[in-house]
Amino acid sequence: MTDLTTLLLSRIRDVADHPEPGVMFKDITPLLADPAAFTALTDAFAEMAGRTGATKIVGLEARGFILGAPVAVRAGLGFIPVRKAGKLPGATLSQSYDLEYGSAEIEVHAEDLSADDRVLVVDDVLATGGTAEASIQLIHRAGAEVAGVAVLMELSFLDGRPRLEAALDGAPLEALITV
Repeated sequence: MTDLTTLLLSRIRDVADHPEPGVMFKDITPLLADPAAFTALTDAFAEMAGRTGATKIVGLEARGFILGAPVAVRAGLGFIPVRKAGKLPGATLSQSYDLEYGSAEIEVHAEDLSADDRVLVVDDVLATGGTAEASIQLIHRAGAEVAGVAVLMELSFLDGRPRLEAALDGAPLEALITV
């Protein structure tokens, strides 16, 4: 385990039976409250943005906003929020995707991405990969290229990596912690 992994894991709290019985929720609010840990996380993602040649950071609602915005600032890049359907004003591109029990839809402003952009997608957790895969489809539909996906934590027992790697078509998928 690296020093970064040890630091980040020490600031993630397990909350049993949240949001329902049998679920062990990984609470990142202690990490966000610790300036050293939050800075280390931001720096690691900003380094990945530089390594992949990203020109924009996409943050997935909602914790991807919290993580992605400071990464964009640190890397000197623009930040693009990908939101739940109906939350963005003006012209949007939307993408539906399946959830465990039903479906959902995310949107991005149509004019925020162009063919000149290489986009790093940032989120807190990779679970089944549905939201991240839908964001990759949105980025492609906007004409931009996906530079990679960066997540704080991968829940490997939910098998999201194979799904996402297929959608990434060779672009990197980096998880700082795998549980």
